[in-house]
Amino acid sequence: MVTIEDVARHAGVATSTVSYALSGKRSISEQTRQRVERAVAALGYRPHAGARALASARTNTLGLMLPLRPDVDVRVVMEFVTGIVTRARTFDHDVLLVTQAEDAAMERLAHGRMVDALILMDVESGDRRVARAAALTSPTILIGLPENPQGLQCVDFDFSAAARLAVRHLADLGHTSIGLIGPPPSVIERGTTFAERLLTGYREEAERCGVRAAVELTPPTHAGALAAVEAMRNLDERPTALIVHNEAALPSVVDSLQMHGVRIPADVSLVAICPADVAQSQSQPITFIDIPAESIGAVAVEMAMARLDHPDAPAETRLLRPTLSEGASTAAHVNP
Repeated sequence: MVTIEDVARHAGVATSTVSYALSGKRSISEQTRQRVERAVAALGYRPHAGARALASARTNTLGLMLPLRPDVDVRVVMEFVTGIVTRARTFDHDVLLVTQAEDAAMERLAHGRMVDALILMDVESGDRRVARAAALTSPTILIGLPENPQGLQCVDFDFSAAARLAVRHLADLGHTSIGLIGPPPSVIERGTTFAERLLTGYREEAERCGVRAAVELTPPTHAGALAAVEAMRNLDERPTALIVHNEAALPSVVDSLQMHGVRIPADVSLVAICPADVAQSQSQPITFIDIPAESIGAVAVEMAMARLDHPDAPAETRLLRPTLSEGASTAAHVNP
């Protein structure tokens, strides 16, 4: 294995001179720098990762804290992770994934000089990790929007705007009774902010449009989806349109409607709020509002890198705006 001492001997310079040439910590003559570079190339020398980190005061690693809770859809979560890892590579950074939510895990990453910056996923309204992260010297980016970000950078999808867009689309088609088959009850109970914002946007836009709005919080299971559809069908005023924000339940919702002989969109229109690949994998073309998970992950990395370069810049919150892709599952409502 080639060492820095081997490079120094080959170039005829001191070991410290090789170190200065590689790190740029001190200026050396152009002639000496070229001799070192030629020696490095001739010997195939590769600086040790730890030495590079010490020289630059960076580890070239981002820490990603992702608690894998029972109600999390791992398929969707991995889209966020894909966006983070892919964008990090363009900045020559690796990603260290931690699936614990404990304070000790965060302290170990930050104070152990293991990472340059942290990205926290699945942030809850009163998430205790936020206060801990705000006290660290390492930049921290939140994927989510807590009640009090405490000066930290945040990025997320605008779930409130997505719900409003879905309601408005259906109201414009003449639907006056809409049902939301929403996330699991446990997601609401633990204060996950995306679900709270979705429900708020849904109810407020329905009121603004003069639309009757029902909600069924739905476990991410086949049985849960069947029960949610049955509950909607048993309402005094049966919805003529459904909004589904529950990726795991979506296929079962479609199956349940078909089992009841309900035609989509002739009898019931349907809009899904989910990643594009989930909507496009259904048994029929679905009108959907894309949750751009990979883009959100990529933006989190960009914000982290910008914070490393400009640590005193003002904190910001970015909410990615929704777009609706119209498929064959929505149609104008015709009164019988």
